[in-house]
Order: sequence, then structure tokens, then C-alpha cells
Amino acid sequence: MKGWWGSIKLNTIHSKLLATYLLLIVLGTSLMASYILWSFHVYFMRSRQVDMENWTNALSESVADALEEKNVQRVKVLVQRYGAPQNITLRIFNQQGRLLATSDPKLDQQVQDWYKVPGMAQALQKRPAQGIAKGVLSSRDRLYIARPIVRNGQFLGVLRMSITLEQFQRQFARVIASVLSSLVLTILLCALISTRFARSLSRPIEIMRNFAIRLGSGQFGDTLTIHENNELDQLAAELNRMSQRLASLEHERRTFLANVSHELRTPISNVQVTVDALKGGAYEEPQLRDRFFQTIENETKRLSRLIHDLLDLGRLEAGVSQLEQQTVSLSNLIKRAVNAIEPRMLAAGVSVQLKVADLLIQGDPERLLQAILNLLDNAIKHSQPDSQVFISGYSDDKQAILKIQDQGKGISEQDLPRIFEQFYTTDPSRTGKSNGLGLAITKRIIEAHQGSITAISTANQGATFTIYLPLKANNKSSMF
Repeated sequence: MKGWWGSIKLNTIHSKLLATYLLLIVLGTSLMASYILWSFHVYFMRSRQVDMENWTNALSESVADALEEKNVQRVKVLVQRYGAPQNITLRIFNQQGRLLATSDPKLDQQVQDWYKVPGMAQALQKRPAQGIAKGVLSSRDRLYIARPIVRNGQFLGVLRMSITLEQFQRQFARVIASVLSSLVLTILLCALISTRFARSLSRPIEIMRNFAIRLGSGQFGDTLTIHENNELDQLAAELNRMSQRLASLEHERRTFLANVSHELRTPISNVQVTVDALKGGAYEEPQLRDRFFQTIENETKRLSRLIHDLLDLGRLEAGVSQLEQQTVSLSNLIKRAVNAIEPRMLAAGVSVQLKVADLLIQGDPERLLQAILNLLDNAIKHSQPDSQVFISGYSDDKQAILKIQDQGKGISEQDLPRIFEQFYTTDPSRTGKSNGLGLAITKRIIEAHQGSITAISTANQGATFTIYLPLKANNKSSMF
């Protein structure tokens, strides 16, 4: 069903493209052909009119000589010499419009009123006239010119010449047929080219549509390959990036669910086993009973801490956790963190060295304190007894830089790129107290404050976490 529907859609796109191309081609070629035919017609008619003007100019001089001499016979000879019964009709009239000589006497003897013949009225009023009109007592178009014959300011008569357009019309009909044949051939060739071009454009669209359908059905990670050297390549690249990102998100989702399941299963299983043991009689032994109750309490706290961290991380990633915007002293923030974690440091035999400038930053003090405590907690867990944690803070005129360095065993090269991932821990057995969310939460808090965090480590020389946060404007610093 999907394939059929996709085919219909593709055919629609292909048909629309092809129809658009053909419409433009037909419109363009038709306009061009019309212009060519119109230009040819205008050129021919203008050329014939110029020829007739030249002929009548020359004839009018000879006729004027004969009329001045009142030699009507000579006028008739001129008319018969230059007139042709089938093509050129030549007529000479006196001042009153009476016909003196004609090259077609059989036709002209039927005419009773020459004033009604096109051009005669104007010529008898000493105004030349020319144009296209029906022939005398005929329905065929003829090109005519009627001009007064004037010599030394004396009006002597009228010369009227007309030529048939049948030959031109037959030639023009052949030209039209040739142009139309060329037009049809051009449209057919362009239609073939347009079909290929429309198919070449619709084919990548079909490929991308099918690719999008696969993405919509959950098949992430595929790669779309299109070589068009245009915007379609850019669209394909964006689809590939989206596919890879979705594949990454899907992998993260599956990993997250697996990790959550693992983290929840372990304490729940421990609680279940302990409860079963208590039901089986361990409750009767006070020492065993107290140890089992302590186990239940520890696992319950572990579950509570895990759920709290998951909710915290979810709110930070979704952007629904509202951050307060206050002016925060970095040195005071570090002091609060050290005071809060000091009992754990003393118990672990770890001391701290501070060198933090009095920098002002903008943000949520409680969230920033949470991020720093996570880093200090991580430093204490990986520090050896009688070691130190170094905390330094300074600015580079653009941002505050906070470094927390421990003297633990460090982080391996394969672990270092992944330490900020959710549930990732360097302890594969997960026997420690960490659930792998502390550093992920820290990273989200810092990024929510438009900052960043990095980590570097050398084997057996500890790890250094560096936080970059924007400085508040007009910041002044001092060391303590």
C-alpha cells in the first residue's frame, strides 16, 4: 500500500514538473513563432508597398507628360505596358475621376462609381492613399496605392495601382506550415528532454521520501547518497545528519533504559532477598536482624538517591528546571562547598588547598553548588589517604575558570571521553556507591549557565576538571 501511494505521489511530482516545463516550452516557442511570422508578414508588406511607391513615382512622371500633352493614346500604351492582367492592375483617371486607361478593361467596364473604390476619394482630393482592400468587383485581397498626378502645381489626374496577394498568401501559408512543423518538432524534442529532466529531479525526491519514511518507522542510522550538486545534496546531508543523530539518540535511549533497569534491579533485589530472609527466620536473631534492617535502609536510600538524580537530570535536559539568576561570588561558593563536604574529607584523610579569585558570576547558586559538590565528591572517592585536592579559580577577562584537581589514580584514556555520559562509571561491576549520574548532572548544570566543563587526566597522577563560566560585567577580582 505504501509503495503504491509513493508511486502515485512520485507520478504527481513528475507530472507537475513535466506539465510546467511543457507549458513554458509551448508558450515560449509559440510566442517566438508568432513573432517570426508577424515580422515576416510586416516585412513583406512593407517591401511591396515601397516597391509600389517607387513604381508609381516613375510611372506618374511619364503619365504626367502624356496628360500635359493630352495624349490619351500614350497613356493607354503606358498602362498596357506596365500592367499585368493577373498580377498588377494599373488605372489612370482624369481630374473628375473618369477612367482614361486600364490594364483590365473587361472588369473595369462593370464599375459605375469609382469614388467607392478604396483610395480614389482621397486621391481625387489630392491626397495619396495606400493599403489592403478587396479587389474591384472581387473578394480577393489586393495591395493598392492611389496617388494624385501633379505637375507644376496643376492637378492632372489619379494613378491607381493594385497587386494581388495570392502569391504572397500561398508563400506565407507555406512559411506558416514550415514554422508550425518546426514548432511541433521542437516541442516534441523539448518534451523528451523535459521528461528526462523531470525524472532526474523527481527521482532524488522519491529516494529522500523513502528515506524519510524509513526514519519515521524507526530505521535510524541509514545513509542517503545523492549526487546532484545542488540544494538536494544539502538536503540529503541534513537528512543524513538527522538519521545519525536519531540513531545516536535511540542508542542513548536504549542504554539509558538498560542502565536504569540495572540500577533499579540491584537494590530492589537486595531488599527482596533481605525481606525473604527475615521472613524465613532471620528476624529471630537480633544481630542478623539489625544487619538486614541496615541493608534495607541503605538500599532504600540508594533507590531514593537514584530516583532523585534521575528526576534532576530529566528536568535539566528538558529545560523545565527553572534557574535563579543571582550575582554569585565564586570564592564564597567554593567555601560553602568545602564546608559542606569537609566531614567526608576528614574521614577520607584528604585535605584541600584553595586559590580562588573573588570573581562574580551570574546564575543559580544552589545549582552551581550542586555541580561543585559532585566534582568534589568525585575527587574524594578517587583520592588516596593523606592526599590533597587543589581548587583554583581565576579569569581570562572573558570568563571565570575553576579547576578541581585530585591526586588519585586518574582516568584511563578509554574512559575519559565518556565520563560525562549518563550511568557511565569506571567501575564495570558497579560495586561502588556511584550510579554514574553525578558528572552528567554537573555537565547539564554548567551548560544551563552557558558554560562548559572539560576533564584531563594522566595515569597515576590524578584528574583535573575545569569549569568555564561567563563573568558578570564590571567584574573585579582579588586573591585570598
